[in-house]
Amino acid sequence: MGGAMLEGWLKAGVDPKKIIAIDPKPPHEVLDILVQHRIRHNPDLATVDDTEVIVVAVKPQVMEDVLPNLVVLKSSKPLILSVAAGKTISTFAKHFGADAAIIRTIPNTPAAIGRGITAMSANANVSSSQMELANTLLSSTGEVVTVENEGMIDLVTAVSGSGPAYVFYLTECLANAGEKIGLPPALAMQLARATVAGSGELMRQTGIDAATLRQNVTSPNGTTYAALQVLMADDGMKPLFEKAIKAAADRSKELAS
Repeated sequence: MGGAMLEGWLKAGVDPKKIIAIDPKPPHEVLDILVQHRIRHNPDLATVDDTEVIVVAVKPQVMEDVLPNLVVLKSSKPLILSVAAGKTISTFAKHFGADAAIIRTIPNTPAAIGRGITAMSANANVSSSQMELANTLLSSTGEVVTVENEGMIDLVTAVSGSGPAYVFYLTECLANAGEKIGLPPALAMQLARATVAGSGELMRQTGIDAATLRQNVTSPNGTTYAALQVLMADDGMKPLFEKAIKAAADRSKELAS
């Protein structure tokens, strides 16, 4: 995610000289970007005294190993912008102080192609200019929304944070069902992938709500209607998704506690 954001910033015209990358072992594709744009990589942080924002994009399992090394930067009173799952605002306040300006976010993987959506929640110390800065940085990878309180981040995680996996699984299921009725596996997957991707792009480009698009493609007593009678039954997709989303939200709360 950090690499995707870095690429987005550079494409948006951010001066590479204003970026510092802290990563002992960056992926080779990220390292190539750092070298190509001559971005400062792992400098002595004691020599950095003008930090405006710290973007924390590491796995939550290593967070407690990473944050102590960044505390030296807090003298500049930077904005702390987290794109790490499962770590609350209080986690960062413990290291950077109760007066630190902190924004917790949850992005999703389509950010890697500029089609993501990120929800963010800020503490009371974040200024309007810092909110604007965060929005600018995050919008380099897609849409940005602000939620009313931090607790909603767990709910967002269940819908959009984990959501791409649901769509990928839907694609798998669609292709598998095509195989079951006699389509060759490769063709079934090609049809499923193109259908899911194209339908998503249709929603994005037209702005028409999903229910209307569904109704537009459903002829009375036609083939789509027949399939929807199964999918929209009392034991169909809706209750299954409700159960799945609740499970994801509950787990997000557990991880953040």
